[in-house]
Amino acid sequence: MTRKKLLEKAGAAMAAVSSAGEAAAGVDASLFVPADFDASAGERGGYSNYSYWRSTLRGFLRNKVALGFLILLCTLILFTFVQPLIPGQRSPTKIHIDPATSMQYRNLTPSAEFWFGTNTIGQDLWSRIWSGTRTSLSIGLIVGIVEMLIGITFGAIWGYVRKFDAVITEIYNVINNIPTTIILMLLAYILRPSFKTMVIAMCATGWLGLARFVRNQIVIIRDREYNLASRCLGTPSRRIIVRNLLPYLVSVIMLQTALSIPGTIGWEVFLTYIGLGLPVSIPSLGNLVNEGRQIMMSPELRYQLLFPTIILSLITISFYVLGNAFSDASDPRNHV
Repeated sequence: MTRKKLLEKAGAAMAAVSSAGEAAAGVDASLFVPADFDASAGERGGYSNYSYWRSTLRGFLRNKVALGFLILLCTLILFTFVQPLIPGQRSPTKIHIDPATSMQYRNLTPSAEFWFGTNTIGQDLWSRIWSGTRTSLSIGLIVGIVEMLIGITFGAIWGYVRKFDAVITEIYNVINNIPTTIILMLLAYILRPSFKTMVIAMCATGWLGLARFVRNQIVIIRDREYNLASRCLGTPSRRIIVRNLLPYLVSVIMLQTALSIPGTIGWEVFLTYIGLGLPVSIPSLGNLVNEGRQIMMSPELRYQLLFPTIILSLITISFYVLGNAFSDASDPRNHV
């Protein structure tokens, strides 16, 4: 008797025994009928509707504090750029004269006519504060974006391409050993004070911190198994950096960028404080804080320092909270 027939007889005997046992136990024998083989079902893969950015957004929206600061910051930015279009708004650089006395409206306290009062030469503080916020935010956003692009590019090349490591390290050491304040002061002094000068001066050294941070992170993960496999398969370095390395650093990069924006505004305030910032004819939060600082010893005039510092504080705190919240939400280890 062949082996095939022996197996068939053994299978039939086992089926008979099983049927008898199931019948004795009162079990439906139809539940144990062998299923037919389906090749397409065997090849069908699993499906997941997971999306990294959708999961990141869901995690961010669960943070009610961050969501509140996001609404506050968006409202503040939107009003800052819409305010000049509202009817009845005064020019931030116009000096207002009292028609009865032909004297300037100097140091008027907040009232129905001048909501935030006037400064020492009769300019409307309401218009100057929103114009200054618009200027400082523009500087912060432009510098933050430029620093992110330069810092990520140099940091990725610095950390992944080993033959460039020594050269870029020496460049970093030379620039980093010069105090940032000295570089900013020299650039602001050599170039004519203007909006463009401020952007160039802050971009000159602002990317160093992000570049070093990205470099250190890439050095940690560049030799992991999936990157070694990609190199063995002949994947170009650019593709490995863009597809394998940088997505892993999204959370920390966004955090560093979010924190650099209020930091840039702080540098603008500092340069204006030492007299190397924007000219007085261009309203900015730095100019407003500097003007308020000069008269802060007079209790009745402290409102000129109070209003711009409140706006500056709201912007700084909002970016800090949002940066930390987005960093936590975009961390893949927090996704489920």
